[in-house]
Amino acid sequence: MSTARNPHEDLITHLTRTSALGPGEAARVVADVLAYFSEPVDEFVRRRHTELRARGLVNDEIFPRVAAELAVRRVAAPGLSLRQLRRIVYG
Repeated sequence: MSTARNPHEDLITHLTRTSALGPGEAARVVADVLAYFSEPVDEFVRRRHTELRARGLVNDEIFPRVAAELAVRRVAAPGLSLRQLRRIVYG
């Protein structure tokens, strides 16, 4: 049996306390949501474009819609080097 603690154990506990989800189900939901929001911007844009084209929308409808979605969507942060992190903190 693994003794490693899930880094989101507090969220999993909250979900099991406030919903009908069991611990395993709550852990899977958290993992799915984190994976969904870890999608990089370029992958999100390509995926949404493909989905919306499949629904019959044209680019003049798609690009404003994707831009609006990006404005309110959490997306994966770009990979940052240690130097970039230092510059964020110290300028």
